[in-house]
Amino acid sequence: MATKSSSPAPKPAAKASTPQSTGLPGLLHVGSGPAGAPAVRGFEAKAWSITRVDANPDAKPDLLASQTDLSAVASGSCQALLSRHTLQHLYPHEVPKALTEFVRVLNATGYAVLSCPNLKSLAELVAQDKLGQTAYTSPAGAVAAIDLLYGPRRALAAGQLALAHHCGFTLKVLLATLRAAGFASVAGIERAGPAHDLWVVASRSRLDNDALQALASRHFPMRSPAPKAA
Repeated sequence: MATKSSSPAPKPAAKASTPQSTGLPGLLHVGSGPAGAPAVRGFEAKAWSITRVDANPDAKPDLLASQTDLSAVASGSCQALLSRHTLQHLYPHEVPKALTEFVRVLNATGYAVLSCPNLKSLAELVAQDKLGQTAYTSPAGAVAAIDLLYGPRRALAAGQLALAHHCGFTLKVLLATLRAAGFASVAGIERAGPAHDLWVVASRSRLDNDALQALASRHFPMRSPAPKAA
C-alpha cells in the first residue's frame, strides 16, 4: 500500500464528496495503490462503486488524501471501507485519528474490512532467529519477517520511504483500538505462516455474532478460521 503519514498530508478536495455514483453501494478503498479492483473477496468491481484513496500521486487515485484526513469524503456516504495493510504505515498516535475518520464516512449499516501484519506470529519467527528468512513469496519477490515488521526493504532502498512501518498490532490490540475509535462491533482472525496477518471486520452499528460471521465469510481469505469477537 502506498499510504504515507510522516510527510505533510496531500491537500484534499475543497468540497466533501460521496463515492462515485453508479447505483451500486459505495466502497472507499483506503491506501488503494494503482488502479485495479481490490484483491479482496466480496469487493468485486461489478458489485461496488469503488472510490480509490491514496496519499501517493503516482497511484493516480480518485482522491489524493491521507488516511488520517478523509475530509473530502462526506460523512455517512460509504457502505464499506477497505484498509488493507495501511494502518502500519502510521505512527501509533495517528491510528485513532485514522480510525475515527473511517467510522465517520460509513453510513449507519456500514462496515470496514482491515488487514495488517500479525505481530504475534512475527515475534515467534524473531524468537526462532528467522528474522531474515523468507516467510512467503509475493509477486514482488521474497518477503521475510523483517519486511513485515519494518517495511519492504527493496521498496525502502529505492526511496519509497512512505512504505516504512511505524506501528503494529496483535489481534487483541487491534480489536480494542477499533472499539475505542467508535466501531460498535468488531471481530477478527489471526493467521500465522505463511501469511502472518490479521483480518478484522468492524461495523458502524451493533451486529450480532451471526452477522459478523457472515461479513467475515464474505470478505476474509478462503479457509479462514472463525473470527473472534471483542
